[in-house]
Amino acid sequence: MSDDRLIVALDVADAHAGLHLAQRLGDSVSFYKIGLGMLTGGGLALARELKDEQGKRIFLDMKLFDIGATVEAAVRGLARFDLDFLTVHGDPHVVRAARTGAGGSEMKILAVTILTSLDRADLDAGMIEAGDLPDIVTERAARALAAGADGVIASPQEAALIRALPEAAGKLIVTPGVRPAGAEPGDQKRVQTPAQAIAAGADHVVVGRPVWQAPDPRVAAQAILTELRSPQALRPNR
Repeated sequence: MSDDRLIVALDVADAHAGLHLAQRLGDSVSFYKIGLGMLTGGGLALARELKDEQGKRIFLDMKLFDIGATVEAAVRGLARFDLDFLTVHGDPHVVRAARTGAGGSEMKILAVTILTSLDRADLDAGMIEAGDLPDIVTERAARALAAGADGVIASPQEAALIRALPEAAGKLIVTPGVRPAGAEPGDQKRVQTPAQAIAAGADHVVVGRPVWQAPDPRVAAQAILTELRSPQALRPNR
């Protein structure tokens, strides 16, 4: 039985490989992320195949960032694909433009706060303002939500801080940087387990390599689903 709190990232070579992986996962997974790396490998065609033919939910992770008019036009075009989630950068002008572009569609606009592959040293190298990273993430989340985002993308380490924001009431928190206990972090720097992320306030966890690099991806996905239903995943205020 699937649980759409788990989003499996199809960060594989192309649409053919993505479809093959989805077939191996079968009904154990109902929600997939298709990212920028697959855009030139048939990503939008794969999104249509999984959505229209298999009834899956689709998260298109484009992290759009541009002037408002360009973002609005891009989102308006993508809204025609009946997607569930779309990411944009969390700058308020980008979020407002995306919200306008989405119009009356059901597609949720999710604002990226700070990439889960970055730490304070990376922010320093990018000349991002000084301060503790969790504080910056939380402030960016608050501003993006106030600008009209349906939710935010943040690491599980910041999920509880964001969930406590007044602006976060009724909004989505989606957490990449999620790794089952014992899994290699890869290029992720701010990680937690699936149960920790959900307990901290996340609505969805995004997991890629620990599933598709596993000898049996279906077994790996089912282990994560079991963890999401464990007592350790219960939020303290439930």
